[in-house]
Amino acid sequence: MSVGASNKIFPQGDAEINSTAGGKGRPGGEETQSCVTLTNRTGFLCHDRRHCIPAHGVCDGIRTCPHGDVPQSLPNFLLAHCGDSASWIYSDQRCDGINNCGDCSDELSPVTACPPCGPGWWHCTPTIFKYCSCIPRVLCRDHVQHCSDWSDEYTCSGP
Repeated sequence: MSVGASNKIFPQGDAEINSTAGGKGRPGGEETQSCVTLTNRTGFLCHDRRHCIPAHGVCDGIRTCPHGDVPQSLPNFLLAHCGDSASWIYSDQRCDGINNCGDCSDELSPVTACPPCGPGWWHCTPTIFKYCSCIPRVLCRDHVQHCSDWSDEYTCSGP
């Protein structure tokens, strides 16, 4: 997804799914369940109960579940709201270090409960809007200013 290009919410009518984790609840009796992917992100559990599809891969047009059993509309547990309540991202894009919402609301508290920068990241106030409060350490000392205080070029040690 490009920077600042979050998805817009469109009414789903009666086909909307209950947002509780492990949620069941499609009017036709079809059951949907959440799962946790190998990268510790929210996903969609296929009906075979073995395959967990990352949220962003559920409606990507690629048949990932063995029996093609993806939901007809996105379950709420696969969505995360942005600061602009009319915009959304896939739930596995929240707290990934990238500004998916365009306003950093998917990365900054108090809107989200993202952990502090991990070991592969440098905390600063970036000037490039792709990131919010952390940049990947591979961008340290690359002769390009990413932090407004230039700490990525003068203070940060690389990966």
